[in-house]
This record gives sequence, structure tokens and C-alpha cells, in this order.
Amino acid sequence: MAGSQDFAADPRNEKILIYLNGALVPRSEAKVSIFDAGFVVGDGVWEGLRLHKGALLFLDQHMERLYWGAAKIGLDIGMDRDALAGEVRTMLAANGMEDGAHLRLMVTRGEKAAPNQDPRNALGKPTIVIVAEYKQPSPAIVTKGISLATSAIRCTPAHMFDMRLNSHSRLNLIAALLQAIEAGADEALMLDPDGFVASCNATNLFWVRDGEVRTSGDDYCFNGVTRGNVMRLCRESGLPLRQGDFEVSDIHAADEAFVTGTFGGLTPVREIDGRILPAALPGPMTARLRSLYEALKDSEAA
Repeated sequence: MAGSQDFAADPRNEKILIYLNGALVPRSEAKVSIFDAGFVVGDGVWEGLRLHKGALLFLDQHMERLYWGAAKIGLDIGMDRDALAGEVRTMLAANGMEDGAHLRLMVTRGEKAAPNQDPRNALGKPTIVIVAEYKQPSPAIVTKGISLATSAIRCTPAHMFDMRLNSHSRLNLIAALLQAIEAGADEALMLDPDGFVASCNATNLFWVRDGEVRTSGDDYCFNGVTRGNVMRLCRESGLPLRQGDFEVSDIHAADEAFVTGTFGGLTPVREIDGRILPAALPGPMTARLRSLYEALKDSEAA
């Protein structure tokens, strides 16, 4: 079993240089203090980026989300967006990377005076790590798809824990995934507090029924850059799109479904709660949107 983030190992990744607080260090030397706020309490934010044909795809949207998240938790990254983007590009150039890489940009509150929760014990300098690895989604997943199982763990509203915040603390999402794995699935389907379809544990969810693309509202799912692009492609291409509150029974009756994320793009779903979806993978709407998305990526790199 493997989810939408499945990838094949690439030996080139053993020799990559990792950005650590302004230095470029070998993978084996990339280490942070045990007193780092990210290690102690998951106090930090992160962003996933994709390098495609020399371009960092949708960089403005990703940086907007990163700095919004940092502001939400009162975390000073210590440099502006252009400067941080410049550090990313310097690291890519040092590694000779031009295509086919997935990046993880991580910022924590930095080292603390003691291993406790209080942010006032941080010593004042954030920890910034950028990891770029050669990673491509498994080609087989396009026709194999993934399976989903509904988790008992619910997505949370912003006044409890904002799902739109890319926090280093992912325990609720990991717990949901563990339930799905126990049920024999690849990823977890998560509901909102009222029992409507909301999200998956690491991706956003779309399904197609009666020729209409459907997805949840925005309040209980990730603020996905790929999700936003897919919705924009639907509108610009005249494809029927509806957001709203949907019962689980609605997605059980879907003709096809897919999940979205920075790494995998659009990943087909073959099965939900033991129900095999009828369309051959990738379904016709999924295939059309995948094609539109690939064209959008290429236009970003042009």
C-alpha cells in the first residue's frame, strides 16, 4: 500500500546539499538541536515546492501561504520573501537541480532555553531548513489509484486548529492516516465536525458525479495551492464545479475521484470505504484536468 506521496528512491539524493540556517551542508551533517522548538513541540511552519523545468511552480502562492502561517503563530522568519526565495534558488544551483525535484521549506521558532511549550523561551533566531530531493510520483499510480477509508478523526474549525495552517504538528492527521492504514486503505478521508466530507489527511479531495466536479467548502480543508489551481481550471474551462456540504453517501456514489497536492498533482482514487469507483483510471474528468494541470505547469516554466 502507498498513498499519493509514494515515490521511487533516487540515488542522487544521497549527495545533495541541504540548506541549514544559511549554510549548505551534506545530508549526513544536516542536524538541529534537541532544544529546537520544532523538535520539542512542533512549533513551526513549512511549505512544499515543486521544481519543474527550471521553475519553482506557483512560488508566489506558496510564499504567501508560508508567511501567512508564520504571522498566524507570531514567528519572525527573519528575511523577506524575495530573500528567502533567493536562498532556495542558491541551494538548487549548488545542487545542479533544474527539474523533477520536490522541496520542503521548513521554519521553526528555533532553539529554546529549555524543552517546554512557552514561545518566550525561544532564543530569538528561527531555524530555516530547505531540503530538495529528486522525487517524481510513481507512474503506476495514475492507473492504479489510491484507496481511501473514512476516519473517525474530524477536521477542525479555525477557532480550534486552523486546517489552513501548515504546522509542523501533524499528529491529528497522522492518527487519521493510521486508522486508514488499519482499515487497509492508503489515505484517510476526513469529515468536518458536522459529518460532511472535508479533506484527506495530506491532500484535498475532489470527486465527479453526474458530470459535475464536487469538493468541500474552504473552512475544513487545507489551503491547497494545487486545489485552488484545479478549481480555477474548472471555471476557466467551463467544467461544472460545485463546492458545498456533502454527505459521505454522495462520494460513495461518485463516478470518479482524485486528490490534489503539490507533490502528486492530481492523483486518481480507485476505492472509497471498500467501494470501487466505476470509471477506469484515470477517469475521463480526472484525465482532462490532469492534462490541463500539466499545461498550466508548463506555462509557469515557459
